Amino acid sequence: MYLISACIAGVNCKYDGHNNFHRIAKELVDANKAVLACPEELGGLPTPRTPCEIKEGKVISKTGDDVSSEFRVGASKTLEIAKKHNVKIAIMQKRSPSCGVHQIYDGTFTSSLISGQGVTTTLLQKNGIKVITIDEYIEQYYQYDFK
Repeated sequence: MYLISACIAGVNCKYDGHNNFHRIAKELVDANKAVLACPEELGGLPTPRTPCEIKEGKVISKTGDDVSSEFRVGASKTLEIAKKHNVKIAIMQKRSPSCGVHQIYDGTFTSSLISGQGVTTTLLQKNGIKVITIDEYIEQYYQYDFK
C-alpha cells in the first residue's frame, strides 16, 4: 500500500484550491493500492490558503504567519494514516513545504528552490517510510504494480 499526496490524485486541496493531478497516481488509488492524505488540510488549514514556505526551520505563510504547528499536526496525522495502512512508500508532491522530497522553496516566495524536505516527508522518513516523487515511482515501481 502506498500513501499519496491527495493533490496528485486530483483532490483540489492545493494552497490555491486546485490540484496537481497525475494519471498514474489516480490509477494507484483506483486499483486500491494507495491511500490519500493532504497534510495541510489534516493540520487544520483551509483550502484555498495563503502560500507557505519553510524558512529557518519554521513554516511561514506569505503574510508572515507562523503555521509550523499546523504543519506538524498534519504530518503526525499523515503518519497515523500511513501506519494504519502499513504503508512502506509514500509518493509526495514535489517542492511542497509539507511533502517536498528533494527540494523545497527557499522561504523568499520568489519561486527559488533549495535542497530540502517538507515537514511531512521528514517525519515519514524518520519513521522508516520511503518517500519518493511520482516520477521516481514511475521509474522504479510502476512496471511491477501494473503488469
